[in-house]
Amino acid sequence: MTRRLNITNGDIAVGAMRAAGVTGDTIPWRDVLHEGPVNAALPLEELSEERARFIAERGWGEFEYVRGQFAERDRAITERAEKDEVVLWFEDDLYDQLQLLQLLHFFASDRRKGQKLSLVQVDGYIPPLSPAAIREHQGKRAPVSAAQLELGARAWMAFGSSDPAGMARILAEDTSALRYLAPALRRLMQEYPAVEHGLSRVEAETLTAVEAGHATPVSAFMEVARKEESIFLGDTVFYWHLERLSAGERPLVTWTDGARFTVPNPTDAGSFHPGELAVTDVGRDVLAGRLDWQRINATARWIGGVEIQPREGGWRWDRTARALVQVATGSDGKRAGKSGKDKKRPGGGPR
Repeated sequence: MTRRLNITNGDIAVGAMRAAGVTGDTIPWRDVLHEGPVNAALPLEELSEERARFIAERGWGEFEYVRGQFAERDRAITERAEKDEVVLWFEDDLYDQLQLLQLLHFFASDRRKGQKLSLVQVDGYIPPLSPAAIREHQGKRAPVSAAQLELGARAWMAFGSSDPAGMARILAEDTSALRYLAPALRRLMQEYPAVEHGLSRVEAETLTAVEAGHATPVSAFMEVARKEESIFLGDTVFYWHLERLSAGERPLVTWTDGARFTVPNPTDAGSFHPGELAVTDVGRDVLAGRLDWQRINATARWIGGVEIQPREGGWRWDRTARALVQVATGSDGKRAGKSGKDKKRPGGGPR
């Protein structure tokens, strides 16, 4: 009998696969890699430690517990000598595709003689599938090719680099070996501050949703998710973004009574301050491009290996050019370097 290790995105998918009778051990990878620092040059164990620290600092889990979970999953792939096959089960969205890249990078440098590495790519989501459909996916799993390993490893290093131009170079080539990679990287680029107002796509669509009347946190989350081509953002991370938009001296959104939005308990994201949310006058000015969020925001944000520091120049998403561009911020706080000869454009692809 084949001794198999299945790896997928999280606990709900693990439960669905086990209920469907997928053979072998099944473990979740879990990490929300599209948020927080990712230094792709670090060994797996060191990066896991850094990621556990980031997650704990956000209040999404106790450090020792998260570190223990990551250590357990890391051991499962580093000490897998008794397994005949490892199967990677991942969906088409950004959350999953970054996890897949991390694992392809790992296996590209840690192949075991005689051990098969296979891939199941799901167009959509694993948990809603019927047990029969999940078993059908298992039967159709395909060996991971050398081209997939090589592309995945390079894409992971580009994502975890301090220069996002590497991702643009990946997008400029044939990425068909990993059919969901290009849309995922393009969606990631849209999380950089936009040229016109300094908001990421999630931030801009959050304010737009609240302004349109989706005034409870849950309603705003559902509206933002509805606009995604492939949903990747969980509610806990969404509420963190909402809290960031409500922080600082000039919040962009508050409760209608003026109170700041906070998530009181990460394990019970529904226990919010009673009432509805409202976009502030400052928030409307930012959405309209009259003010720049990065001149108001006081907290940094990491996207892979890039730290986006507020009140500084850096990489921005240009929706017109459909690319990341590098802009400077003058001493008066106004953006500079937006002319074609002044800005660096690494590329990106369509929104």
